[in-house]
Amino acid sequence: MFTGIVEEVGEITGLRQTATSAVLGVRAKTVLGGTKLGDSIAVNGVCLTVVRLTGDGFEGDVMPETLRRTNLGALRPKSRVNLERAMAADGRFGGHIVAGHVDGTGTITDLSPEGNAVWVTISAAPEILRYIVEKGSITIDGISLTVAYVDDTCFKVSIIPHTGQETTLLTRKSGYIVNLECDIIGKYIEKLMKPAPEEETNSAGSGISVEFLTQNGFL
Repeated sequence: MFTGIVEEVGEITGLRQTATSAVLGVRAKTVLGGTKLGDSIAVNGVCLTVVRLTGDGFEGDVMPETLRRTNLGALRPKSRVNLERAMAADGRFGGHIVAGHVDGTGTITDLSPEGNAVWVTISAAPEILRYIVEKGSITIDGISLTVAYVDDTCFKVSIIPHTGQETTLLTRKSGYIVNLECDIIGKYIEKLMKPAPEEETNSAGSGISVEFLTQNGFL
């Protein structure tokens, strides 16, 4: 598990692709501290397993599903990426619950300064926007951020100077593709609120309803 608090901006050293997989090389420093083979590091919000330590960085295997869902396949040598080690059990929870399992991508459509901050507007597909709520949390390229605005085509976040300096987000331009991971709690709630298949078959009226809540003293 991660928290979306970026520890370091690393640099891609290479992406070796075959017909069925890829190996991503990353130059880093801070996230190497205490890291062992098999540990997890989020690269632009994508949880990768460290399969090789190179002295000045690490390598991680990337499966085809990850290349389809994320922007990792578009990275090139010297591309800059946000890095975070998996959260230690005794660590401080500074962001929100981040699994490192990207839901899909969005596209930056505008960056507009306002005072000491910068508004970033990102367009996304309806299946992603449905889980994004105003003042809720969203992970953009591994960065835990608060949603300040959302409608049926896009959402906006406001970036403070510290976040801009410590991450890659404000170095991007309109048209850049970013990785998005929605708040996992909302996805679990939606799943659990749906009736199980056998319930749908045996009783069309099963599941949570106003009548059920009233009968059980919730309303």
